[in-house]
Amino acid sequence: MAGPDLAQEHFTTLLVEEREDRVVVLLNRPEVRNAIDQQMVDELHLVCAALERTPKVLIIAGVDGVFASGADIAQLRERRRDDALQGINSTIFIRIARLPMPVIAALDGYCLGGGAELAYAADFRIGTPDVRIGNPETGLGILAAAGGSWRLKELVGEPVAKQILLAGHVLRAEEALAVNLITEIHEAAVLMEAAHNLADKIGLQDPLAVRITKSVFHAPAEAHPLIDQLAQGILFESQAKFDRMQDFIDKKGSAKAANNAAESADGKQNS
Repeated sequence: MAGPDLAQEHFTTLLVEEREDRVVVLLNRPEVRNAIDQQMVDELHLVCAALERTPKVLIIAGVDGVFASGADIAQLRERRRDDALQGINSTIFIRIARLPMPVIAALDGYCLGGGAELAYAADFRIGTPDVRIGNPETGLGILAAAGGSWRLKELVGEPVAKQILLAGHVLRAEEALAVNLITEIHEAAVLMEAAHNLADKIGLQDPLAVRITKSVFHAPAEAHPLIDQLAQGILFESQAKFDRMQDFIDKKGSAKAANNAAESADGKQNS
């Protein structure tokens, strides 16, 4: 049941489903292959605001076999210098990347331009065999200014990033997997199931430990090791740490006792 912030009535370009531990967002502009326009950006801000208040895993996908074909070219054509300086798309993608809990991008079909930059902002990217991911911006006389020009080389390294950004190379699924731009390939029929399976794995971890680990992971190099030590200090005082470690000890003790009993039984049979 969706909370008031994420009720579907607030959205026209997104399909939003809220669960106890996750939110699923489908980019829903099939008539333009889910191109990202101002309305979609505004609605993604609403999703982020809700997830900043109540942290949950976010799964982002697209409808009709397409993730997002890019930014809406009709709107982009009319934008001028002052629009660029506002960072309309880069601001929302940075906000998505900084969400407290992990973000999973489930990619199918076209994932280009702004759509690719949205995917780069996620913590996990999985895809189908039909994925086509890249940044054709220089062919349109602009650059990938919503994260692609700097985030992509962190993900795939400088040589591959330059092929994509400067030569317009669009990666197919196997190429994207080979450079770890995506980490799993699934048939379209089970893509969302795979995304939920990944969310389930995240859900088995301690939520506070996941949140803090994500923050520490993305901290600048100069913040380490101090930030690691401070973060660990917080977690060392959490009740979940004591409970989870005690549970581990108890299970290990039970397994050892069961193993000893089995060995004793085997010994008696062999004597």
